[in-house]
Amino acid sequence: MPDATNEKWSGLKARILSALALALVVISLLYVGGLPFMLLVLIAALIMMREWNNLVINNSALERTLGMAYVAVPCACLIWLRGLESGLALTLCLIAIVCATDIGAFFAGRQIGGPKLAPSISPNKTWAGLGGGVLCAAIASAIAHSFVPFPATLLGAIGLGALLAVLAQGGDLLESWMKRRAGVKDSGTLLPGHGGLLDRADGYIFTLPMFALLLWLQGI
Repeated sequence: MPDATNEKWSGLKARILSALALALVVISLLYVGGLPFMLLVLIAALIMMREWNNLVINNSALERTLGMAYVAVPCACLIWLRGLESGLALTLCLIAIVCATDIGAFFAGRQIGGPKLAPSISPNKTWAGLGGGVLCAAIASAIAHSFVPFPATLLGAIGLGALLAVLAQGGDLLESWMKRRAGVKDSGTLLPGHGGLLDRADGYIFTLPMFALLLWLQGI
């Protein structure tokens, strides 16, 4: 009979190792910026576009076109964000918030459990997980407030973290819906423990455009 504890945390080691390897590459080129970072984003966009097309059913031209926007908009926002005067710090702030959301949701969902968030789309996601993600994102954003020029107030930073956490979870749910509809577990096999690049980047699909929009409205 399988150990319930081991089953609960199955795949965690692979997830951590692959996430660390990916983070090392991304943060290194993020720090360098310029053409190397743009090339990384372009390569990532091409991989994600291929993964999206694998999720499209009935070879729908409309869905393939929507997929281009789904991938291109956040990637363009990421390049724009890194190009700002404080782009490195702001990009790291966004990454920290989304990572905090994932970590908070993962651990709260498994430790607390409870009612399902969207059982027909993603049976493993719970309201407790969403709450844990929002809480951790708000904390991460509050900490980052001391190092970045936006938002201007601590309360604003907490609110921003909570908003981005909800959007990150929304991107995760949309990705889950696409995979469930296509009858696959992951969008790809690039990252052990995570699946495809879209599986790892889904938290940025909505958060990047929103973060970029808020910065633009503030004239940063």
